[in-house]
Amino acid sequence: MLTDSQRETLAATLPAVQGALGDITPTFYRRLFAAHPGLLNNLFNRTHQKTGEQPQALAGSIAAFAALQLEPDVRRQRFIIDRIAHKHASLGVTREQYDVVHEHLFAAIVEVLGSAVTPPVADAWDQLYWDMADLLITAEADLYAGAGVESGAVWRDARVVERTQVAPDTIAFTVAGVEPLPTFRPGQYISVQVELADGAHQIRQYSLTGSPDATTWTFSVKLAGEVSGQLHEQVFEGDILRVSTPFGDLVLPEDDSPIVMASAGIGCTPVIGLLTSMSADRDTRPITVLHADRSRNRQPHRGQLAALVESLPNGRLIQWYEHGAGHLTSEQIRVGQMSLSGIDVDPTSHVMLCGPTGFMASVRDELLDRDFTEARIHYETFGPELLRAGAR
Repeated sequence: MLTDSQRETLAATLPAVQGALGDITPTFYRRLFAAHPGLLNNLFNRTHQKTGEQPQALAGSIAAFAALQLEPDVRRQRFIIDRIAHKHASLGVTREQYDVVHEHLFAAIVEVLGSAVTPPVADAWDQLYWDMADLLITAEADLYAGAGVESGAVWRDARVVERTQVAPDTIAFTVAGVEPLPTFRPGQYISVQVELADGAHQIRQYSLTGSPDATTWTFSVKLAGEVSGQLHEQVFEGDILRVSTPFGDLVLPEDDSPIVMASAGIGCTPVIGLLTSMSADRDTRPITVLHADRSRNRQPHRGQLAALVESLPNGRLIQWYEHGAGHLTSEQIRVGQMSLSGIDVDPTSHVMLCGPTGFMASVRDELLDRDFTEARIHYETFGPELLRAGAR
């Protein structure tokens, strides 16, 4: 753990390091992939490398964790560690990979900051890295143990048994395990590893939408890039996919508080998984489902979402469309982007947010403006928006 002296050094240098993270993280990835080119093709999301999203996510996580060492907040630290640990577990990350990251991250820091990295500065940031790494390694070990797998051994083969078009640009795949599939908690996701035409094995995450009691897994894929394109164009019934053990903690809270689920676009998939379980259990708590989409004709799982909410004794559904639904405007169907204006939200509710980062941040801000308790807002993310979490 950081000593008082290291914490003082961290405080003195944090502004400079934060200001340089935009240069440090791309330099880190350049060094990392030069030394280990297979990581770019077979572990990291190379699309996010091209767009800069992955370096932003790393920078946001490091900066947020560093700030928390100066102004401790156990809840925010737990939030950061849990999000990253679940994602890492779904990728099969192991202890040894933290040594590799350490080597190239600190080489990048020295390259960018130069002589400003004195021995005391290097010592403080080195300790910060290992404090964060040790928390993640422990959390990931617990996740692997809870899932009944060896560290990193999360991959298995599954055969596609059904392929269904659920929107013009979205396909639902149902897979059965070559060996029996493990159970999962509603709201969790799996990683899917896809071999592309150039031989790369790229990985993406997809929420499970079926019943946890089923012997199969179902997930939906929106056409949005090279991996989804491969799944749409080349994967059919009978084909084998490489899938991971389920992880993720966007799951139903264990108390009986009211639930609000707010989603946008393909972010409806964890909501479908949660509602499927709640419908089977005939859950009687108040459940409000809010969904935003570009148009009704391209909305994935439109009919299924409505049917699941209808099956709940105390469920209500309100939807927003950017265009094409003006003639249907009502209390249940609205035009434009989602807004909580005019919608009663019980302050004791747990709110589950699923969708693009900007959408989740907007809804979260509206809730905080109502003095909503941050601990009751749940979502899956570990990108640069972590810097905002708990800032109000």
